[in-house]
Amino acid sequence: MSWAGKYWAYLRAAALASLAAAFVSFAGAQSSAVGAYPDRPIKVVVPFPAGGGGDILARTVLTKIAEQQGWTIVIENRPGAGGNIGVESVARAEPDGYTLAYGTNGTHAINQTLYAKPGFDAVKDFAPVGRFTQIGLVLAVHPSVPAKTLPELVAYLKANPGKVNYATAGNGTTSHLAGALFKSTTGADFVIVPYRGGGPAMTDFLAGTVHMMIEVMPSALPQVQGGKLRGLGVTTANRWPLAKDIPTMSEGGMKDFVITAWDGLFAPAGTPKPVVDTLNDAVRKALADPQIQEALLKRGAEVAPGSPEDFQQFLKLEVTRWGKLVKESGAKVD
Repeated sequence: MSWAGKYWAYLRAAALASLAAAFVSFAGAQSSAVGAYPDRPIKVVVPFPAGGGGDILARTVLTKIAEQQGWTIVIENRPGAGGNIGVESVARAEPDGYTLAYGTNGTHAINQTLYAKPGFDAVKDFAPVGRFTQIGLVLAVHPSVPAKTLPELVAYLKANPGKVNYATAGNGTTSHLAGALFKSTTGADFVIVPYRGGGPAMTDFLAGTVHMMIEVMPSALPQVQGGKLRGLGVTTANRWPLAKDIPTMSEGGMKDFVITAWDGLFAPAGTPKPVVDTLNDAVRKALADPQIQEALLKRGAEVAPGSPEDFQQFLKLEVTRWGKLVKESGAKVD
């Protein structure tokens, strides 16, 4: 090979070596960036008012994550449209792991069918990070209702058609859909009364203005345990750990009447998997803490940790399941 040929061969080799070095450097920088996550505060949008049940559950877990990991987590309450406003803002956020959403079966399952235009696709627009809890419901009646068991209640409702008022937290809420399912399953005739939120519904329930409700445990269980309401059945597959005196709906004769609400953490679709996995590890570690488990149980929530893949599959099933209940109930929000 001539001197000129050797020279150009040398230049090509040097150029290739330089390109390879640049690629390694870039890949290393990417790895370093992912490995350093997070290097600034993480914002979690809670799409409900501060101080409400969802907000409290979110803060319980997120505070423990921040404490264990040494992270700065900023919670932003952005309520509205049943949670859609806050959740949609995260769906449109940069998928870098620094803007996340706290979501529930309401925001990420029910609303997909309940609202004509929710503003986001719960499955396509998000990368599920990890589920926090499953939240049981309890069928409770006001003491003015003579029924002491679930079979007695069904018999009473059928003997007194249209005379019992059933409270819901609002059109298309978990309590509404649970009541609609109870009505269709038993064939009982009672009046479903929608309220603007669980708080007003519970106020009238305690006063005896309405007589019956299937409500999430964080709201209803303390009233049952305090003797102000009578619990006839829990909607979980097994008896609730802190309310083992209340039978399951299945034990009361309503086979397969299992309904649980849930909550969890979501990142925008396209968030790098190493970031999602880092967040998931943090969630699981927080949920493994005995103090957190006890605190959540007292609020009617039981930890339900799992992988991002588990949560993704679960979400798809929940969108279908709750969507069916919404359609059967006739609930709709334009």
